[in-house]
Amino acid sequence: MSTPLQQGTPAVATARVAAEPGGRRRRRSSSRSAAAYGMVAPAAVLLLLFLVIPVLLAFGLSFTNARLISPEPPRLVGADNFVRAFTADPTFLRSVLNTALFALVVVPVQAGLGLVMALLVNQKLRGVTAYRVIFFVPVVTSIVVVSILWKFLYQGDGLINSVINSLTFGAWDGMAWLNSTATALPAIIVLSIWQAVGFHMIIWLSGLQTIPEELYEAARMDGATPRQQFRNVTWPGLRPTMVFILVTITIAALGLFVQIDVMTQGGPVNATTTLVYHAVRRGYREQQVGYGAAISLIFFVLVLAVALVQRRLTRDKD
Repeated sequence: MSTPLQQGTPAVATARVAAEPGGRRRRRSSSRSAAAYGMVAPAAVLLLLFLVIPVLLAFGLSFTNARLISPEPPRLVGADNFVRAFTADPTFLRSVLNTALFALVVVPVQAGLGLVMALLVNQKLRGVTAYRVIFFVPVVTSIVVVSILWKFLYQGDGLINSVINSLTFGAWDGMAWLNSTATALPAIIVLSIWQAVGFHMIIWLSGLQTIPEELYEAARMDGATPRQQFRNVTWPGLRPTMVFILVTITIAALGLFVQIDVMTQGGPVNATTTLVYHAVRRGYREQQVGYGAAISLIFFVLVLAVALVQRRLTRDKD
């Protein structure tokens, strides 16, 4: 006689499944497949409605002269919108330059500053949790609210000019930072780094906490200095985190829009116009839907190319 333990063994269970009629097994498999498709369906429908279909529509509209409100039906114009962007729209070229400058500054500075902050707060000291919360507060604050507040700070009689005037004992007359072509984009860069650096500090911190303490103990036993420990233990252990942070910062930097829309509306003299802002302005505010879709498609290709280059530069080498 078999015991209950023997009856519950994997071999006995396999034998029971094999002994089941084929129709029963097929019905069970079909029910499981139906349940799986049912759980996937909501996400698939949302992706289809809000991602796949809009992308396909934008792709189709980019080859037309469609306008948002027009009595004339759209007609195909081929690649005219793309030719116009690169040859007859100086604002588009300026937006590409501004977007590139913003990303080239924000990506390394924000990633590096976040790492430094993570190293500082990753200490067993009293009150370190309060510092983590303080650094993370700007992240959970609405970027629209932050942009409005900083717009007041950057005014000629704002807090920033008042502080500089006090530090220079009245030698600084003050300036309207957002009204100068030389300082408008740098001012937005400073705001953007300050607002998002706490988020990447938390990501760096989570990466630091995954590195085994035994590696540091072994390095200290070998006489490694703190700099050598960082180069040989910390940095290699943070490689996956570094790749994720670079990709997320780059995508966010290339998609800069809210700060521009709230603070400068692309001015002065298009000094802060970015690709996304230019696409929205052309496609929605000026109702040139076809041309705005073409700019959006160019932006998509640019982000994809940058992501592929980053992936190639940061991939693990055998």
